[in-house]
Amino acid sequence: MSEIYLDNAATTPMTPEVIAEMTKQMKEAWGNASTGYSYGRHAKLVMEDSRHIIAQSINADDNEIIFTSGGTESDNTAIIQTALTRQNLGRHIITTAVEHEAVLKPLHFLEEQGFEVTYLPVDANGNISLDDFKNALRDDTILVTIMMENNEVGSQMPIHEIGEILKDHQAWFHTDAVQAYGLMPIDVKADHIDMLSTSAHKINGPKMIGFLYRRDGISFPSFIKGGDQETKRRAGTENVPAIAAFAKAVELNTPEVKEERRNRYYEFKQKIIRVLKEHDIDFEVNGTVNKTHVLNLWFKGISTYVMQTDLDLAGIAVSGGSACTAGSIEPSHVLTAMFGASSPRISESVRVSFGALNTEDDINQLIETIIKTTQKLKQIREKD
Repeated sequence: MSEIYLDNAATTPMTPEVIAEMTKQMKEAWGNASTGYSYGRHAKLVMEDSRHIIAQSINADDNEIIFTSGGTESDNTAIIQTALTRQNLGRHIITTAVEHEAVLKPLHFLEEQGFEVTYLPVDANGNISLDDFKNALRDDTILVTIMMENNEVGSQMPIHEIGEILKDHQAWFHTDAVQAYGLMPIDVKADHIDMLSTSAHKINGPKMIGFLYRRDGISFPSFIKGGDQETKRRAGTENVPAIAAFAKAVELNTPEVKEERRNRYYEFKQKIIRVLKEHDIDFEVNGTVNKTHVLNLWFKGISTYVMQTDLDLAGIAVSGGSACTAGSIEPSHVLTAMFGASSPRISESVRVSFGALNTEDDINQLIETIIKTTQKLKQIREKD
């Protein structure tokens, strides 16, 4: 039985080129980049070359890239440090009801410290209203943190429009771009983004490495206390081989590659929906069908657990929601925000997310297995 991986929103496999780069630098750039002798100087050079590649990918300056352990640290750093640093200017923060837990949990922590957080609602497509955003914005708002692409349903937030609204406001604008980076074109200057979080393992890079873009002029103390690495912005000896591998993954994701993947994933989505409809499968899409890598499907009357288990037995990996909460019995906060707590979609939906290594054959096998599973369960229900 062939194995098919369709949970790329959770993590992605490292590509051979990325593995080769990381292996090379584990052998050659193992020195401490903070030291002044040749081993350290070589590691520092590799790291700064990587920083330049990554900075260019979002139209940032090299000194605006801070290497972190990944998206969670980057989100926590941007949110908590902004709040603690700027609380003399206000204690109000705006976000959405469908953010990743790496954003929501730091905000819950800040609420316990007396900060006020506005959670913007979303419609049935997972989108916020710009009017709601404008109405929520206050003179004492110090931070707006809104994700670029949702990790469960693939909805895309109006980042450019939000940046335009905030460019003359005191609030700093942070976006969690963990899902969007590596697939969508990003220009932090054009979109007036002050801070942006990413993680390498979402773009076929290694785990436990990411970066926080922090616009020149935005300043707060290091979230991790210790040494003076990253020009005193993030303590801890830099993982140079992982940083180099991250840069290799970024380098491979050229604008042309990104465009090709967006179009391919859109075709995958259209084919899945078309063929399932042709076979009278009772389902609906949660959200919209767009050029992201995420497709969330509601199979009416079939529990998430049953569908996910049947697909797993067939060698196909999909998700019931965010990988960070998949082991929890709590319902998806994203689907709850979109459809309400009593909606059957919450317990009858699966997330399919495509990646660079997926093929047309993978999609055909997924479709075939879904059809077999739904028809089998329908026959069982009819007998009962």
